[in-house]
Amino acid sequence: MSDILGIIGAGAWGTALAQAAARAGTPSLIWAYEREVAYAINTAHENSVFLPGVKLDASIRATNDPSALSACAAWLVVTPAQHMRASLEGFAPHLRPGTPVALCSKGIERGSLKLMSEVLAEALPQAIPAVLSGPSFAADVARSLPTAVTLACAEEAAGQTLVAMIGSESFRPYLADDLIGAEIGGSVKNVLAIAAGIVEGRGLGKSAHAALIARGYAEMTRLAVALGAKKDTLAGLCGLGDLVLTCSSPQSRNMSCGLALGRGETLEAIMASRNSVTEGVASAPAVMELAARHNVEMPISAAVAGIVSGQISVDAAIEGLLSRPFKTEGA
Repeated sequence: MSDILGIIGAGAWGTALAQAAARAGTPSLIWAYEREVAYAINTAHENSVFLPGVKLDASIRATNDPSALSACAAWLVVTPAQHMRASLEGFAPHLRPGTPVALCSKGIERGSLKLMSEVLAEALPQAIPAVLSGPSFAADVARSLPTAVTLACAEEAAGQTLVAMIGSESFRPYLADDLIGAEIGGSVKNVLAIAAGIVEGRGLGKSAHAALIARGYAEMTRLAVALGAKKDTLAGLCGLGDLVLTCSSPQSRNMSCGLALGRGETLEAIMASRNSVTEGVASAPAVMELAARHNVEMPISAAVAGIVSGQISVDAAIEGLLSRPFKTEGA
């Protein structure tokens, strides 16, 4: 097996992770669905479709052939959460047993309500699972701006292998063993970021924005703990850190979606104008189904789920949250 890192998904995040690996001295092979993307990476050393303006390291190559990843020492999977199962099943014949596979997409599978690690266990049982999550924008990582993330892996040796392949002075993975906590943090923050964007778009003020982050963190933590995660995980990079970043910048696809909703745009128009996935829109209903299954109260996430499913208006959702009974801080 080579020392090459295989990356499934040639969007901005997958390309940025290849750039991070190059700084760690690890060559990457990116599988791209679009032939023009693979061609541009190989010839112009740029992903002009999803990460324009960033010159890619010469060690980064791209392919449209899934079998080409069979010799890679580890995989990073960056396909959208709702397409994760189909992607993994398509690559299953090409994965060597015992290969570390790090999930870099955040979400809960609609219908089954399974976490991405559960989907991985069913589709690629021969893999060593890991989760990469934390406060990071693809453009920052690609341009070598300082970034720290959580790399959760139950098998320490495999986790250390992944850290060595992608870690550098500017991209710092912190090793953990709580995959559930990392996944819930990464999934729920996308939903909460839509709410944060709505607050900004409606002009409700910075006080409301801060309160939403704090109360959102509380409901994110409740769900994670109910699923078996460690509470401390949610206080780290993949929980609070990612929540603060995603709720604080329109560079986030989820917050920018909320901003547009708050300003009165329709969800249909917002989605039609994008060439990338806004995970929180798909995750919100699944998060609420999962919360109901475990009797976890998540009023902010419920409001977002109602808005994106067309069951409630933005104004009605805001009114509903502000009219809730007063509670103690820990509730």
